Amino acid sequence: MQRNVSLKQYSTMRLGGQASYLAEVNTQEQLVQAARDAKTNNIPMIVVGDGSNIIWRDEGFLGLVIVNRIKGFEIVSDNEFGTYLTLGAGENWDSVVARTVAMGLSGIECLSLVPGTAGATPVQNVGAYGQEIAQTLVTVTAYDLNTDSIVTLAAVDCAFSYRSSIFKRAAKGRYLITAITLTLSHNKPLPPFYPSVANYLEQHSITDVTPAVLRQAVLEIRRAKLPDPAITPNCGSFFANPIIDSLQLSDLQQNYPNIPNWPADNEQVKLSAAWLIDQVGFHDYIDPESGMATWPLQSLVLVNRSATSTAALLQFVQQIKAKVAEKFMIQLEMEPQLLPEN
Repeated sequence: MQRNVSLKQYSTMRLGGQASYLAEVNTQEQLVQAARDAKTNNIPMIVVGDGSNIIWRDEGFLGLVIVNRIKGFEIVSDNEFGTYLTLGAGENWDSVVARTVAMGLSGIECLSLVPGTAGATPVQNVGAYGQEIAQTLVTVTAYDLNTDSIVTLAAVDCAFSYRSSIFKRAAKGRYLITAITLTLSHNKPLPPFYPSVANYLEQHSITDVTPAVLRQAVLEIRRAKLPDPAITPNCGSFFANPIIDSLQLSDLQQNYPNIPNWPADNEQVKLSAAWLIDQVGFHDYIDPESGMATWPLQSLVLVNRSATSTAALLQFVQQIKAKVAEKFMIQLEMEPQLLPEN
């Protein structure tokens, strides 16, 4: 247990105040004990992984931050129908993808280079390049704070939707994820592929598509347009792509006939948040007042150039949201979680 720990190192945006207490846990038992101790002593508690999708407030956290470092990569079963893998929640996600691809398994190869830990993927139903974790997740193992017990939730219980789940909405804060189980396939990935991936395959004259080929394509695509958080502080995609109905799309198309859009669930439509941000003047934009900027090759990524406070970041975020709302009548939603929540 550490006291008065700077939280900047526990967020890839490198901002935030101090935590009163911080503990790193390596086993499910340690996580449960730390949570029970916090409850017994009436200490507020937050559990985090690598900090790739969180931003700490300047005032820090007057409680206990538990950093989940639980490892594990276990083949539960393997047959002609597929391979079931159980992963410790603290496993580095891209390392997991690399290992499964090396095994010739498909299902998560397009989620390569997604930052964070395995246990964080169900929370936001992580997705990229046509895949999302909901497509392969079988179960989530978690410590249930309400019942003081370890529980197993089936995928159907997680209420997955676009960039959301029960862990982010209805049961937020209730479950502390300790492991996830996935089912992956021995079969080669099948088209149609995500447009940018399909273009890569065509440009490189690739017809034999394997998980390794798709991983390499995604690695090159991501590295060409996205910053490395270890070098340039950022939290990846900062805003979720807005989901609107077809009537609202028709209204927008009257003034913006070329507005990018894709079909979404329930006959709705997904828009490009990056395109909206570009249209209101924030393409490759550096804000001298806040020290924040949009990444030159992807406006959806906000990077910390010289900001020293979360307040400065939020000021920049509000500028972008206000301009998009004014021009398009659309409210952008932050993807990173602002902690602690008010």
